[in-house]
Amino acid sequence: MESPKTWEMLLVGALAILLIFVFRPGLKAAFEQSRRAPRDWAGLLLPLALVTAFVILLLILA
Repeated sequence: MESPKTWEMLLVGALAILLIFVFRPGLKAAFEQSRRAPRDWAGLLLPLALVTAFVILLLILA
């Protein structure tokens, strides 16, 4: 596999910068909403515990 040429690397870098500028307003608004949102730890921990228990069960049965 050959390494990327200089112009290809510049093109990828320019595309990454363009994507940052395009998505920045939406990301900024999403982060602001997430700061003001109530914390719902049960919504995170319950599925995580169920998946962990399922994986442990699979390891025991294997």
